[in-house]
Amino acid sequence: MASQEWLEKDFYAVLGVPQDASKKDIERAYRKLAREWHPDHNPADEAEERFKGISEAYSVLHEDKSRAEYDQIQLMKSGRGGFGGAHAAGGGINFEDLFANSGGSGGFSDLFGDLFSRGGGGAHRRSAAQRGNDLRTHLTLDFADAVKGTTTDIRMRAPGECETCHGSGAKPGTAPTTCPRCNGRGLVTENQGAFSFAQPCPECEGTGSVVADPCPDCGGTGATTRDRVITVRVPSGIGDGQSIRLAGRGSPGERGGPAGDLLVRVTVRAHPLFARDGDNVTLRLPVSFPEAAMGAKVKVPTLDGPVTLKVPEGTPTGRVLRVKGRGVPGKGDLLVTVDVEVPASLPAEAKEALERYAAAAPGADRSKLEQLTGQ
Repeated sequence: MASQEWLEKDFYAVLGVPQDASKKDIERAYRKLAREWHPDHNPADEAEERFKGISEAYSVLHEDKSRAEYDQIQLMKSGRGGFGGAHAAGGGINFEDLFANSGGSGGFSDLFGDLFSRGGGGAHRRSAAQRGNDLRTHLTLDFADAVKGTTTDIRMRAPGECETCHGSGAKPGTAPTTCPRCNGRGLVTENQGAFSFAQPCPECEGTGSVVADPCPDCGGTGATTRDRVITVRVPSGIGDGQSIRLAGRGSPGERGGPAGDLLVRVTVRAHPLFARDGDNVTLRLPVSFPEAAMGAKVKVPTLDGPVTLKVPEGTPTGRVLRVKGRGVPGKGDLLVTVDVEVPASLPAEAKEALERYAAAAPGADRSKLEQLTGQ
């Protein structure tokens, strides 16, 4: 359905396609941009707004009907499309159909407002239905909960649907009534000389209904600010700084419009032992020289309890050993980096044993250094 905002947006430029682009080209451009700017994968501050703009452009241009309406609006805006769908009414031009096609939003009255304004000022306009604002909040998670996923509650004070009138704006026991001036259409038609045109009904402000007895708690708005408890399902593997979008859990819409979304930005507490590498969990494991040289079985911690890890004979420091299935569930592993510890001091007995070892074992191969340096 046509929207006032279409007048001011270049959806072709948003998707980076020409105006004669095919549906396949539009879809290909959308998929590429959606992957690039999805808030779950792009930490940039502007990613959320860019993604919403890309989605809006695609929703209009990939449907033949809405694309044709959008193209017509742009032609009218540029002055090349005449009056398009307007038709003569008693020798004049009737703009009622244009307003009806725009959902009573006043979009076309913005386009022609200067022409039909009264006393230098345009008619007062309000949208019949407006989407509620998006809300934002934060959630701090323990490392293990971020890896495994969890369900938790968020408490926040924010606008919500009025619990007394359930969003209708009318006092309990009553209900909004059909506007007597526009008969529920939200539009009234007026004649001015050779022209007849429609504008939002001033009685109901374009809603088509009036509230004679407003709700005492919300004053007829249908919304109140209150403490809310919202349950959030956190997917496994969420990263620090990523956001979760809860559709319809933001501010209530106005005049029957849909509620906005709630965006929950996640902060993950650091763990004293573990870290993340994508879907893998990482851990540094100290081992002694004998364990690294001769091999050993070592107990290592995981997020699900300890496991026994085999350190192969001759393992050097820095080698990464993998424990399958101990990272993000169904996706990642535990990556264990071996750190061979060198003691700062040795007791006499250990030092004697090490001297015997040094005498019996081959020395380190430094032939390549000597060959390259000539020293």
